[in-house]
Amino acid sequence: MKIPRILLVDDEVAFANNILKLLSKRGYDVIAVNDGASAIRTIGEKEFDVVILDMKMPGMDGIATLKEIKKKEPLAEVVILTGHGSVESGIEGMQLGAFDFVMKPVSIDDLHEKVCQAYQRKLIEEERVKQQESGR
Repeated sequence: MKIPRILLVDDEVAFANNILKLLSKRGYDVIAVNDGASAIRTIGEKEFDVVILDMKMPGMDGIATLKEIKKKEPLAEVVILTGHGSVESGIEGMQLGAFDFVMKPVSIDDLHEKVCQAYQRKLIEEERVKQQESGR
């Protein structure tokens, strides 16, 4: 089975490094970046299955980053990280194509579960697209 490839986007460097280590220990191929512009650049260079995206970042915020990610990699599933009691931004992200959102602070078990669910959905969508293309 293919190892899920994850892009982690969070401006809190210590948090991002900690999550990167914990997800890597669970067998994921994880790359972390600390801002939206770097996320867009990285998406352009490599393919990712799941993006874990913080909403509150300086410069390009999570919503703007999400829109660009979905333009470049429409089948990538995005799990939004939101804090500060901002459920609204998580819901807005889902309306723009994100898979789901989790509130910060998040346990690694909860995040792992969301990533697994998002990855499964990506695999289903890829299969659906393949079937549509072969049926033409």
